[in-house]
Amino acid sequence: YAAIVKGVGLAATLIGGFAGGYVARAWSLPASLWIGGILQAIANLAFSWLALVGVNQWALALAITAENFTSAIGTVIFVAYLSALCKNPLHTATQYALLTALAAVGRTYLSSGAGYVAKATGWPLFFIICVLVAIPSLVLLGWLQRRGHFDGLGLNGRSKT
Repeated sequence: YAAIVKGVGLAATLIGGFAGGYVARAWSLPASLWIGGILQAIANLAFSWLALVGVNQWALALAITAENFTSAIGTVIFVAYLSALCKNPLHTATQYALLTALAAVGRTYLSSGAGYVAKATGWPLFFIICVLVAIPSLVLLGWLQRRGHFDGLGLNGRSKT
């Protein structure tokens, strides 16, 4: 497990970081957020598949690769989005720190009950639920896009970050 996480997982994270940078530069910020969000949600299905396959180091390597690769893409794009929100150079560090702390609230507090859900549903269904839990964030992204939120950032064309 450690060899897979630290070896293949690290490589996938690095490659995903570069891929995220490419996506952020090649497409608009809203399109990049859609790509990152959908990829991260779908990557959970690799762990659902792994739970069905059982103990298999190659399946584990594939699931960790998918997770790390898509997480890195999403992180790069999310950092570009947070950076676009922080416009005033005098307050950028404070704004960025507050926004990243706020972004961590869900990951920190809402994930505490995940073990109970996994125990109640089993691992394959748990990871399918994880995909479904991403839907509200994608709905929010669509709502923000329809309301012109990204127009106000001046980044509806190619990314400037």
